Amino acid sequence: MNDLVQAWVEGWVVSRGAAPPLTEPWGWTIDVGRTDHVTRHVLGAVGDEVDETVVRKVADAVTGDGVWFKAFADPEVVHAWLGPRWRLDPEPGCLMSLALTPDVPEPAPVPTGYRLRTWSRGGVTQALVTAPDGALAARGQIAPTGATAVVDQVETAPAHRRRGLGGLVVHTLQDAAAARGARTAVLAGTPEGRALYESLGWIYRAPLTSAKFTAAC
Repeated sequence: MNDLVQAWVEGWVVSRGAAPPLTEPWGWTIDVGRTDHVTRHVLGAVGDEVDETVVRKVADAVTGDGVWFKAFADPEVVHAWLGPRWRLDPEPGCLMSLALTPDVPEPAPVPTGYRLRTWSRGGVTQALVTAPDGALAARGQIAPTGATAVVDQVETAPAHRRRGLGGLVVHTLQDAAAARGARTAVLAGTPEGRALYESLGWIYRAPLTSAKFTAAC
């Protein structure tokens, strides 16, 4: 199993309040418990190590709506191995990582008029930036699990983009995880998010294929 993928799985379940991952010969099965996301299967291999036979075996065993499949490999390659009832996420994701330093820097300045608040509960630290009128401007969360931490659900409201708020949230989360002993941060990002993270020093590690099973053809 790839160490970064395992770190992402372990942190993601904490961040989302999902069931503990069940280890499989090929990766992990995670019960999420939502109507549109009942369960997910995550392959533990990365890149060229993702095997066609394994992908077909896991995908062909799925028969229920709301099951997701995740593989850190090229979507164009993996999609060809999935059956016709799998719907590919149109936004290809990516696995990224960042080395955290124990020397937490001074907090980043908050733009005039905005408000930053952080809190932790259930092992997850959340950061919220509100606009001058009190509306959501940006948010995100991080789940440290020992030496690693998973950044999750980072978003910036469309009306408040290009003001450094996404970077403010990510820096705040990184610093919180480093203060709790994490030394590596991991995330699964979108193409749009990748540009932000790379500007903050994150390293691209692998592409991500996400697909959802639909019982009705």
